[in-house]
Amino acid sequence: MRYAAIDLGAESGRVVVGDFDGRRLVLDEVTRFPNVPVAVGGTLHWDVLKLFSDISAGLRKAGAAGELASCAVDTWGVDFGLLDRRGRLLANPVHYRDARTSGMLERAFNTVPREELYGVTGIALMEINTIFQLLAMTHVDDPLLRAADRMLMMADLFAHFLSGSTVSEYTLASTSQALDARARDWARPVLERLGIPTTLLPEIVSPGTVVGGLVPDLASARGLGSTRVVLPGSHDTASAVVGTPLASPSTAFISSGTWSLAGLEIREPVINAASLAANLTNEGGADGTILLLSNIVGLWLVQESRRALWPDREPPTYEALAGMAEGAAPFTAFIDPDDERFLRPGDLPARVREFCAETGQPVPEDAGTLIRVLLESLALRYALALDRLAEASGRRIDGLRIVGGGSSNRLLCRLTANATGLQVKAGPAEATAIGNLALQAIAAGELASVAEARELTARSFPLTTYDPAGDWSEARARFAAVCARTAR
Repeated sequence: MRYAAIDLGAESGRVVVGDFDGRRLVLDEVTRFPNVPVAVGGTLHWDVLKLFSDISAGLRKAGAAGELASCAVDTWGVDFGLLDRRGRLLANPVHYRDARTSGMLERAFNTVPREELYGVTGIALMEINTIFQLLAMTHVDDPLLRAADRMLMMADLFAHFLSGSTVSEYTLASTSQALDARARDWARPVLERLGIPTTLLPEIVSPGTVVGGLVPDLASARGLGSTRVVLPGSHDTASAVVGTPLASPSTAFISSGTWSLAGLEIREPVINAASLAANLTNEGGADGTILLLSNIVGLWLVQESRRALWPDREPPTYEALAGMAEGAAPFTAFIDPDDERFLRPGDLPARVREFCAETGQPVPEDAGTLIRVLLESLALRYALALDRLAEASGRRIDGLRIVGGGSSNRLLCRLTANATGLQVKAGPAEATAIGNLALQAIAAGELASVAEARELTARSFPLTTYDPAGDWSEARARFAAVCARTAR
């Protein structure tokens, strides 16, 4: 049986076919396409119709090479589309980096105090979250909310385009901060107090749910007539963790991409004073698990710097940028990746220089030094996140897995091993697609469990090991001081 994983990230998307011979999984990236936001009328949107066109072309290409048993979509979290009563998309979904949510945390806390909102949802309080996007719409009495019949998170929206389904997959819904973490259902009383209409909320279903066949115009294509649409861990992090060969409950993971999420896989939410102080998030995982996570800006810092430094010509590859950083002096300066100035699009190198000047540090003048500052700061932020996860969960972390695109960045992986003092096993880079495919195989009965899927991953994809070296205690102290200074 052949399965297609449709994996959409903030920078690009792809259709990946998985072939499983009973012992090993082989991946074939059928197509890859850019995911480029579009600004219209001062609002930043996702170009979902272009994305769906690219998805459809990828599925047709995959089907032409052989029958597809199923397909499944995973995406980033928090963003959503609104449908009318006939299931039509009312407007292009707004990008989480749009400025409409500025000031919404404070507005929400005036009605539902910070501690109460976190106590119900267990989700890190970030203004990009769905609940604050919806609050921004209610604040301006957006007519789209009055016209809408259903809200679908991004992967659920694409599943709707593929099959007509109008349900919400649990792991993706959990990113919204509109879910009660313990009840694992919508937090309707909280939403109603904020004035957010709850009639929009769809039924929540579990990862691995089969929602039907493809819509007729796709089902008529070669190889797609019997293809089922499955909801995987529709939040890409949930699928990535399924595709991560965790050694034990004390093994932490970092899903490293545009965003980084450092976490532990646990059975019940951890909602306490330590988790609130650290702004940790309890997101849904596959197989009834909870992913205790620390949200970190991630390789967005490098991506946006690369775009800004070479605006009018082809920029160096990410591998070339890492090579430039390798040759730069270590520990020149540090930034706080959580500083809000680094969240929005724009001239990120200028913001880094501004940050360093404000904090009394040397200003990185060349591209190699700048990238090194970013990667060292990320590695130190990872180390801080693991400390906070260990404190909140009561677990002693004894190893670290890095998966996703960042696992291919050898410099970042080595810096992370040094900063954390932990042995790092990096890979697979395709953990999200692997987890997506594995959950389809479980739905089809070809795999029995997530544990079996992880054994398959370990057999099929080699890992790279990085042992810690050097003493980073002084660097950690400097980084903590910089972060404390900017937090005041």
